[in-house]
Amino acid sequence: MNPLRRTFTHPAFAQSVREMASVAPGMAAWGMMTGVAMVKSGMSVVEATAMSLLVFAGSSQLAAMPLIAAGAPMLVILVTGFCVNLRFVVFSAHLRGYMMHLPLARRLVTGYLTTDLSYVLFTRRFPHPSADPAAREAEQAYLAGGSALNWVSWQTASLLGIALAHAVPMAWGLGFAGILALLGIGCSLATSRLRAVAAGVAGAAAVAAFALPFKLNIVVAIAAAVALCLMLERPGRVRG
Repeated sequence: MNPLRRTFTHPAFAQSVREMASVAPGMAAWGMMTGVAMVKSGMSVVEATAMSLLVFAGSSQLAAMPLIAAGAPMLVILVTGFCVNLRFVVFSAHLRGYMMHLPLARRLVTGYLTTDLSYVLFTRRFPHPSADPAAREAEQAYLAGGSALNWVSWQTASLLGIALAHAVPMAWGLGFAGILALLGIGCSLATSRLRAVAAGVAGAAAVAAFALPFKLNIVVAIAAAVALCLMLERPGRVRG
């Protein structure tokens, strides 16, 4: 049987689709908001569509849009997008052990399709790469299933947002809908006591430091959550 067909028919593919389905609506809401924002920032429908399909990185797209609207140099835009997505360098290094046996073309497609959520769900399901061929097939099928659903839901919603951008007023609060979507995704990933407590502390710190300039309350929130996790993970402390 063709390797791709084996991937699509493997039970792990369907399992991953089911697990990703619980957070796909939130990603779709975020994708729609990004599609609307691209057009509202001054990009044409063709440019926004190309960016959605080629870049496929919400945080990078949102970081680049105000720079594009302001006429910033191309180098500045590219460096900004690169810096925002530096976390994928870490993801790539971690996934190396799972992927190096695959052909280059498939590794490139997997890299394009893999996002934060598909990476998190995959590494939670398969903490360590396996040398067993059957286990490797399950790994690739699982990663492909979640990534495929994530890509379809994001692109469908993003293209819908691009198409409706001029008809949907921003006053409807699509930005707030995107925040709620990310909040839902974050809550679904708080699967242990430590993560739940860290998320709660980060949220409280962000609100308490809201008056700080330049959105430094976000930095305070991250620092508070990291400090708490480091203290709780010391030997003898309660672990999540």
